[in-house]
Amino acid sequence: MSQMKEQKSQLQRTIGSRQLSMIAIGGAIGTGLFLASGSGIHSAGPGGAMLAYGLMGMVVYFMMTSLGEMSTQLPLAGGFQAFASRFIDPALGAAFGWNYWFSWSITLAAELVASTIIMRFWFPNVPGSIWAVLFLIILMALNLMSAKAYAEAEYWFAGIKVVAVLAFLAIGLLMIFGVIGDHDVGFQNWFLADDEGNKAPFVGGFGAVLGVFLVAGFSFQGTEGVGIAAAESDNPDKTIPKAIRSVFWRIVIFYFGAIFVLGTLIPFTDPCLLGGSEDNVAMSPFTIVFNNAGFKAAASVVNAIILTSVLSCGNSSLYMSSRMLYAMSLRKQAPKFFQKVNKHGVPHLAVWATGIVGALAFLTSGVGQGTIYYIFYNASAQTGFIIWLGIAMAHYRFRKAWYAQGHTLNELKFKAKFYPVAPIVAILLSLVVIFGANYFVFLDFNVPDLLIYYGFFPVFMAIYLGFKFVNKTKIVPLKECDFTMPEDEAPEGESPEPLVDRDA
Repeated sequence: MSQMKEQKSQLQRTIGSRQLSMIAIGGAIGTGLFLASGSGIHSAGPGGAMLAYGLMGMVVYFMMTSLGEMSTQLPLAGGFQAFASRFIDPALGAAFGWNYWFSWSITLAAELVASTIIMRFWFPNVPGSIWAVLFLIILMALNLMSAKAYAEAEYWFAGIKVVAVLAFLAIGLLMIFGVIGDHDVGFQNWFLADDEGNKAPFVGGFGAVLGVFLVAGFSFQGTEGVGIAAAESDNPDKTIPKAIRSVFWRIVIFYFGAIFVLGTLIPFTDPCLLGGSEDNVAMSPFTIVFNNAGFKAAASVVNAIILTSVLSCGNSSLYMSSRMLYAMSLRKQAPKFFQKVNKHGVPHLAVWATGIVGALAFLTSGVGQGTIYYIFYNASAQTGFIIWLGIAMAHYRFRKAWYAQGHTLNELKFKAKFYPVAPIVAILLSLVVIFGANYFVFLDFNVPDLLIYYGFFPVFMAIYLGFKFVNKTKIVPLKECDFTMPEDEAPEGESPEPLVDRDA
């Protein structure tokens, strides 16, 4: 009977340390670096872009260390959604969970669309739907085989991106010092002025930096996937802290390094920087640098790298959203049948549900309903910041409950630095992004734009209030917050018993 129960509802801890680290960094390297960084330099200058990405990198560090402290102590299925349910309010946890599932299901559709655009670069006469179906089949197969198959695929997807960025940094530095290419040795582009009097390194003032700050945030979304993967990590006490620590420094090296190289080699006045979009890979700032270095196949190589990023993000979208459905079903916040797992320990029904929603959203966008798809895509980006907000809120309450129940810092397996400043700053900046990212809607107000850019928020509140009304939930008192691991989720050899007697 116990064997049967395990096959119905229990995940398998098969994700190793090297894979978990790559899952974390893979979420931070994507089209935001390969494409959007160029437009950031154009609008805010090299200094403004570095400042914006640096500020968002700080938020990511705060958010990831908060998540690391909770996930190492309690590697629960669903990650931050479980923490929000335990340490804030089950209704809020349900709202965060459904928000997360929706965000990544629609992201899967976005990546399917992106894949058709990318493949058009090489095969302009082949219908895009063929590529979308092919890639969806590949991603579904990877996610249905096992968590280890997903993690191994993500390891190699992320590895390709890491190698590409390192190669770019090496070639860029050689160009800066005149070893290769036709760049004039020096840093004159950092002090360049345009015809309108704008001068690098900071262009456009605070408003321009704020605009890049929002783009940078979108670029980093996905790093929280390490918290979802914690429930299937083979040794969470060691693998999660290692992955968390590595993320920040890799982001600093990759993003700061890339923007420094781009800002040094390409003047912010270069009109090609405006072309950094998924339908014009030839204008990616990476392509420009490789071309200037004499690399004739630059556009094809960068296009292949971007395709890798798209497949990586689609792979993660399926994994993270399906695991969220599984976790919510365990807590009676989603239909019970999503608990079922196949012989590989994969919640296959949750994977299929996510894949079907992603495919339907893709088809909706492909039959001329561009507005509907754009609403989904914008909602996906905005709901990503709600995810970060949930992580920061949960950690703030986690630590307060930890102290309230008589625990000490020394009992924590991993300690997040700068508490309580870090979660408070992350909460405030996430709120600024959620409500301020699309402030221009109110400058030229109309209802359709309001629904496109802010329609996600009333849906989130409706889920929260509806779940709260039906289940009569309340804010969990600090002394009643649960720090135990369920028996069927505890890592092998770990006791599910409380750490201390709450009545003591």
